[in-house]
Amino acid sequence: MNIFTQKIAAALRLPEKSVDNTLVLLSEGCTIPFIARYRKEKTGGLDEVQIAQIADMSEKLQELVKRKETIIKTITEQEKMTPELLRQINDCWESTTLEDLYLPYRPKRHTRAQVARERGLEPLADIIMLQRESRIDQVALRFVKDDVKDIDMALQGAQDIIAERISEDERVRNIVRQSFQRNAIISSKVVKAKQDTDEAAKYRDYFSFSEPLKRCSSHRLLAMRRGEKEGLLKVSIITDDDFCIGKIRRQYVKGFGKCQSLFYEAIEDGYKRLLEPSIETEFAALSKEKADDEAITVFVENLRQLLLSAPLGQKRVMGIDPGFRTGCKVVCLNEQGDLLYHEAIFPHPPVNHRMQATMHVQQLVKDYKIEAIAIGNGTASRETSAFVKDLSFDHPVQTFVVSEDGASVYSASKIAREEFPDEDVTVRGAVSIGRRLMDPLAELVKIDPKSIGVGQYQHDVDQTKLKKSLDQTVESCVNAVGVNLNTASEHLLQYISGLGPTLAKNIVDYRKEHGSFTDRSQLKKVPRLGPVAFQQCAGFLRIPQGDNPLDNSAVHPERYALVEQMAHDNHCKVFDLMKDKSLREGIDIHRYLSDEVGLPTLTDIMNELEKPGRDPRETVEAFEFDPNIHEIDDLEEGMILPGIITNITNFGAFVDIGVHQDGLVHISQLCNRYVKDPNDVVHLHQHVQVKVVEVDRRRNRISLTMKF
Repeated sequence: MNIFTQKIAAALRLPEKSVDNTLVLLSEGCTIPFIARYRKEKTGGLDEVQIAQIADMSEKLQELVKRKETIIKTITEQEKMTPELLRQINDCWESTTLEDLYLPYRPKRHTRAQVARERGLEPLADIIMLQRESRIDQVALRFVKDDVKDIDMALQGAQDIIAERISEDERVRNIVRQSFQRNAIISSKVVKAKQDTDEAAKYRDYFSFSEPLKRCSSHRLLAMRRGEKEGLLKVSIITDDDFCIGKIRRQYVKGFGKCQSLFYEAIEDGYKRLLEPSIETEFAALSKEKADDEAITVFVENLRQLLLSAPLGQKRVMGIDPGFRTGCKVVCLNEQGDLLYHEAIFPHPPVNHRMQATMHVQQLVKDYKIEAIAIGNGTASRETSAFVKDLSFDHPVQTFVVSEDGASVYSASKIAREEFPDEDVTVRGAVSIGRRLMDPLAELVKIDPKSIGVGQYQHDVDQTKLKKSLDQTVESCVNAVGVNLNTASEHLLQYISGLGPTLAKNIVDYRKEHGSFTDRSQLKKVPRLGPVAFQQCAGFLRIPQGDNPLDNSAVHPERYALVEQMAHDNHCKVFDLMKDKSLREGIDIHRYLSDEVGLPTLTDIMNELEKPGRDPRETVEAFEFDPNIHEIDDLEEGMILPGIITNITNFGAFVDIGVHQDGLVHISQLCNRYVKDPNDVVHLHQHVQVKVVEVDRRRNRISLTMKF
C-alpha cells in the first residue's frame, strides 16, 4: 500500500484494499460510473460518491507532492535547506503546514524587514530576541552608519525584522489559527454611501450583522461575500487580538527590560500589521471554500433530482410555450421528439382569438394523434393551462405544466441551431418544453446546469469546482438511467462512461451511415472507439429489439458468456431466463462464483434478468394549482394551497403555488421535528400542501409552512 492509499483510507474511513484497488482502476482510465457498477468486487462495493472522494483526494495529494518538489527546489537553490527541514517537508501532508514551513524562505517583495536586512540590522534583531543585553542602546549605536541615521532607526529596523520573523513562525501562526477557529466573529456593515440605494436593499439583513464564524451558514456567508463583491457591504473576520498578542508574548518574552519592551512592541506590530491580516485572509478563504462546498452539494443534489425527474416516455406530445401579446407557440412532436409541425395561437388578450385557437389545437391533437400536452410554466402558463383543460378531444389527452427554466438558453444555443437550423428561437423553446415532458434527462443535458433554475448562489462559488461536480452529476445520472444507442442525441451520448464529444459524434455519424445498431459489438467498428472505450461504455448503452436480449440490459458484454452458461445449465435460452421467473429462481448463483465474479456482480445480473434495462425514475404525475389563486394579491394568511417543490436550499424549500412568485418554506417549517437537511423531508417536483404564513407584497416574498 502506498502513502496515498493510507492517507485516503484514513481520511475517508475506508478499507485500504478498496482504496488501493480503486486508485489502480482510476489510473487505468476507468470512469467512476463504470467502477461503481461493474467493479464491485474490486472496490468492496464502494458507491459513486466514495469513488469520487477517492479520486478528488488523490488529485489533491498529487498536487501537494508537486508543491513539495517546488518548495524543496526553491529552498535548496537558496542554499538554506537542512536535513531537518527536508524531513519536515517530506513528512508533511497538510497544505497549510507546508506553506508555513516554506513561508520564511518564500521570495518576498521589498518589505520593511528586507530593507532592514539590507542595512545590516539582522544581528541587532538577534541580540534583542536573545533578551540578554541590558544596554541595548549602546549596542544599537554600532549599527548607526550609512543609511541608518540614528539609534532609533537601527532599533526600528531590528523590530521590523523581528515582526516579520514572528509573523512567519509556525508555532505563532498556529496560536492565532486556534483563536480564529474557536472565537472568530464574522461581521458585515453597509457601505454608508450605498445604504439607501435599491441595490443595497436586498442586503438589509446584513447592514449591521455579526455572528461566530463557525456558526455562519453557507447561504449567509455567500450573501455577505456577494454584497462585498458588489461594493455594498464591508465584511471582516476578527478574533480576540489581546488574547493572541498576550499568548505570543508569554511564549517569547521573558522578564523585563529594554530588550523585552522592544521585543514585545515588535510582536504587537507583527501581529497587527502582518500576522492577523494574513490569518484573516486564510480564514476568509477557508470559510468561503466551506460555504462553496455546501452550496455545491445543494446544487448537485437538486440537479440530480431534476435530471432524474419522472419521464412521460415515448409519447406523441404537443409542446406549448405560453404568452400573451406574442401568442402561444405550439409544436407537435412524434414519439422520438422529432418536430412534426409548429404554429402560433392567440387565445389570450390582447389578440383574444380564442375560438380560432380552440379549433387549431383540437385539429392538431387529432391530426398528429397527440397523447399529452406540455405547457411551460412561465408567463401566461396558468391561463394557457386553463384554456387547454377546457377543450374536448376525440381521445384521452393528459395535460402537464413543466418547468421552462433554461429553455431560452437552449433555444439560442449552438446545439439548438444545429438541431433546428431553419427554425427561430420560439419554436426551439417550445420543442424543448415538449421534450422535457417526454424525457427530462435527455433534454436538460443540453443546457448549462446553472441556467435551469435550481441551486443557491451558484454564480458566487468556485466555478471550476462547481463545473467538475455538475459534470460528474450529469454523467452519473445519464449512466444510471442508460441511453438508447439508436436514438440518443450526440450531446446525451457524450456523458456516457468512456465516450466524450468526439466518440459521441463518431457514433452518431456511424449510425447515420450504417443504420441502427443491432448488436453492442458493432460499437467496435466506430472510428476511434477502442477496447478501453468499449469496456467503459457498452454496459450503459441499450439496444431495444436487438439481436441479443442482453443488449437491452445493464449486463456488461464481458459477462454475456456467464449468463449464457446459466441458460445452458438450465436447458434454455437467455431470452427464456429473462421471461420466466421460475427458471431464474432455480439458479444457484453460488455455482458461478469465481476469482473475477463475486456475489455483488451475480446479484446485479439476476436483477437485470428480472427487469432488463429498468428505468430508476418514477412515473410522471399531473398537478393542479388552486383554480382561485393566480396573483400574489389573491393570497391571504392562513390559506392552505397545493404546491410543487421547485428548488431546495440548505435553509428551506421553495414552492410554486401558482402566483409567478415561489414561496419559501423555511427549514424550521418543513415538519414537526428538527430537520438538518431539507432533502431528508422533501424532494424536487414533489407535490405538497402548504399554508400561507405571511405575504410581503412590497418585497414580493411569500412565507409558507408545512406544519399544520
